Amino acid sequence: MTILRVTASDGSLVQAIDEGDGPDLLVVHPGSSDASSWDGVARLLTDEFRVVRVQRRLYAFDVPIALPHTVAVDAADVLAVAAELVRPLLVGHSSGAVAALEAALVSPASFRAMALYEPPLATTSPVAGEAGRRARAALDAGDALAAMEIHLRDIVGLPQAAVSAMFASTEARARFTRVAAAQIADDEALDALGVGIERYSELDLPTLLIEGSDSPPHLRQRLADLAATLPNRRPIVTLAGQGHIANLTAPELLASVIRSFARQVER
Repeated sequence: MTILRVTASDGSLVQAIDEGDGPDLLVVHPGSSDASSWDGVARLLTDEFRVVRVQRRLYAFDVPIALPHTVAVDAADVLAVAAELVRPLLVGHSSGAVAALEAALVSPASFRAMALYEPPLATTSPVAGEAGRRARAALDAGDALAAMEIHLRDIVGLPQAAVSAMFASTEARARFTRVAAAQIADDEALDALGVGIERYSELDLPTLLIEGSDSPPHLRQRLADLAATLPNRRPIVTLAGQGHIANLTAPELLASVIRSFARQVER
C-alpha cells in the first residue's frame, strides 16, 4: 500500500490509498467516513485490480472545512486522481457516488465505466431540505449529536430505534461528533446541485447501479430515477439483506458485484 498524492485544480493536495496491481479502480468513499471505510472491499479486489481510494478533502478531519462545500470540489479532486490512472472504473458510494457522477459528467473520457452504490440525488425532491436546515441550526448551536441524529433519522431515513441504538455507545457518539460538521456540509452540497437529474441523460458510460434490499425507500427510489435517466446502465443489482453500508456489513458480496462488472467492461 502506498499513498498517492496529487495536486487538485485549486492547488490543494489530494491523497489516495493506492494498492494492488491490474486494471485501475478508483473508489470515492461515502459521507461520515473516510477512505478506510472501504478497506474490506479493497482488500478483496487487490489481487486482480489496482484499487485507488480517494480521501475526500471534506473528511480529512485535520483540515478546516471551507464553507460552502460543493460537489464540484469533490469532482475536481476525483478527476485530479483519475489523471494519474488509466481510464479507471469509477466506483462511488452514497455522496461519493454523486461526486463520481459529477466528475464523469465533466470528463467522461477519463473513465471506462461507473459502479454507483445508492447516490443520494435530488431527483424529484431535495435530499436534505428542511431537515438539513434543522441539522445546520443544531450544529451551529454547538449540538453536533443533535445534528447527526437529524441527519440519520430525517435525511438518511433510518428508524428512530436504529438511530438510538447507534448512539448508545460512547465511542459512537464521539465518532458522530467528529464527523458532524463535514456531514452537514456534505448534505448542503447535495441540495445545492438543485432538483433534477436530466444533466445525466447523455452520460453514455457503461454504468452499474447498486442498492441494498433493506435501504431506506427514498434512496432506492432515487436510484430508480437515475436508472431511468442514464442511457447506458445495466439492470440494478440489489444486495439481498443489506442496507446502505454493505461495504462494512458484506464486503465480500459488494466486492463480488464490482469484480464481475469490472471484468465485463475490461473485455
